[in-house]
Amino acid sequence: MADTSSSTQYTIELQQKHDRLHTLLAPFNAPEIEIYASQPEHYRVRAEFRVWHEGDDLYHIMFDSQTKEKYRVDQFAAASKTINAAMQEIMSLLKDNPVMRRKLFQIDYLSGLSEELVISLLYHKPLDEQWKRAAAQLQQQLRQNFKVNLIGRARKQKEVLGNDFIIEQLPVNQRTYEFKHIENSFTQPNAKVNCDMIEWALKVCGEPERDLLELYCGAGNFSLPMASQYRKVIGTEIAKPSVTAAQFNIARNNITNVDIVRLAAEDFTVAMRGEREFKRLEGINLSEYDFATVLVDPPRAGLDDDSLKMIQDYEEIVYISCNPDTLSQNLSQLSKTHRIEAAALFDQFPFTHHIETGVKLVRITK
Repeated sequence: MADTSSSTQYTIELQQKHDRLHTLLAPFNAPEIEIYASQPEHYRVRAEFRVWHEGDDLYHIMFDSQTKEKYRVDQFAAASKTINAAMQEIMSLLKDNPVMRRKLFQIDYLSGLSEELVISLLYHKPLDEQWKRAAAQLQQQLRQNFKVNLIGRARKQKEVLGNDFIIEQLPVNQRTYEFKHIENSFTQPNAKVNCDMIEWALKVCGEPERDLLELYCGAGNFSLPMASQYRKVIGTEIAKPSVTAAQFNIARNNITNVDIVRLAAEDFTVAMRGEREFKRLEGINLSEYDFATVLVDPPRAGLDDDSLKMIQDYEEIVYISCNPDTLSQNLSQLSKTHRIEAAALFDQFPFTHHIETGVKLVRITK
């Protein structure tokens, strides 16, 4: 449990984030901002550490963001309990294992609410048969206490023992959705706040007789749960691993009204305007869709001008933003046609300056 001082500091910093977001949204007459707080500890389901060799000792390190000096990390309060337990055990096993520790320079952890775990070991050496045998033995030892798969990475080499993914379980409105989260691909780092984000999106919109478009849909984090509130959903995503995972997730959750296409948001905009046909949209007749809502979750740079103009054609816009500054810039354009009906702050990244925001906009009627 977090101590009193850290809890107090968290409350202060969360209020500061709210105040900053309030200032950025004030020019657009935003309603009261809902706040979704994080746990002060054990909220991150991903973590990366460098590895430091010091004589016979071996330990995780991180670097101070201000001084750039390294410091030892035996426990990492921000990371999930699963990661913290694995950090201790794997270092204990690696210290006396010359094959596995030699030229090891980084360890990455991917966990989830499901308590599954992928541990990636990064090396400055080729991974030979001796390493593979030693890695298999290490995995067997770790599996006495963890649902774990191991990955070895070296230059132009990736060795997977088991799977290179976990199956995450996200409880959303009394239903548990299962998602394939692939090592080295984007997933939301704060699983419980991610569930809050999905539930908020479900709360603020939904038209069962009409359709939803999602741009930048990833592996279907929003698309799949929101399919319960729309006739049909189509999502676009450019990253091939995410699209592959999304197709897996659709089947895993027995969802039949979602299509995911591997297409950039900008290209989908062109397709919607009928300016160009795309082979990846083969079998999908866009004229059959009656989109009521568009959901966007863009990168930090926000939306490009063409995508902004395109989404202004929709009655409802749900905008999930990881950068409130570019959100504010985009709202300068969107506010010409839409007003903010709901706003929320999701504290994905406690004790940092980062702010995750959700706004729901509806078209201004004249």
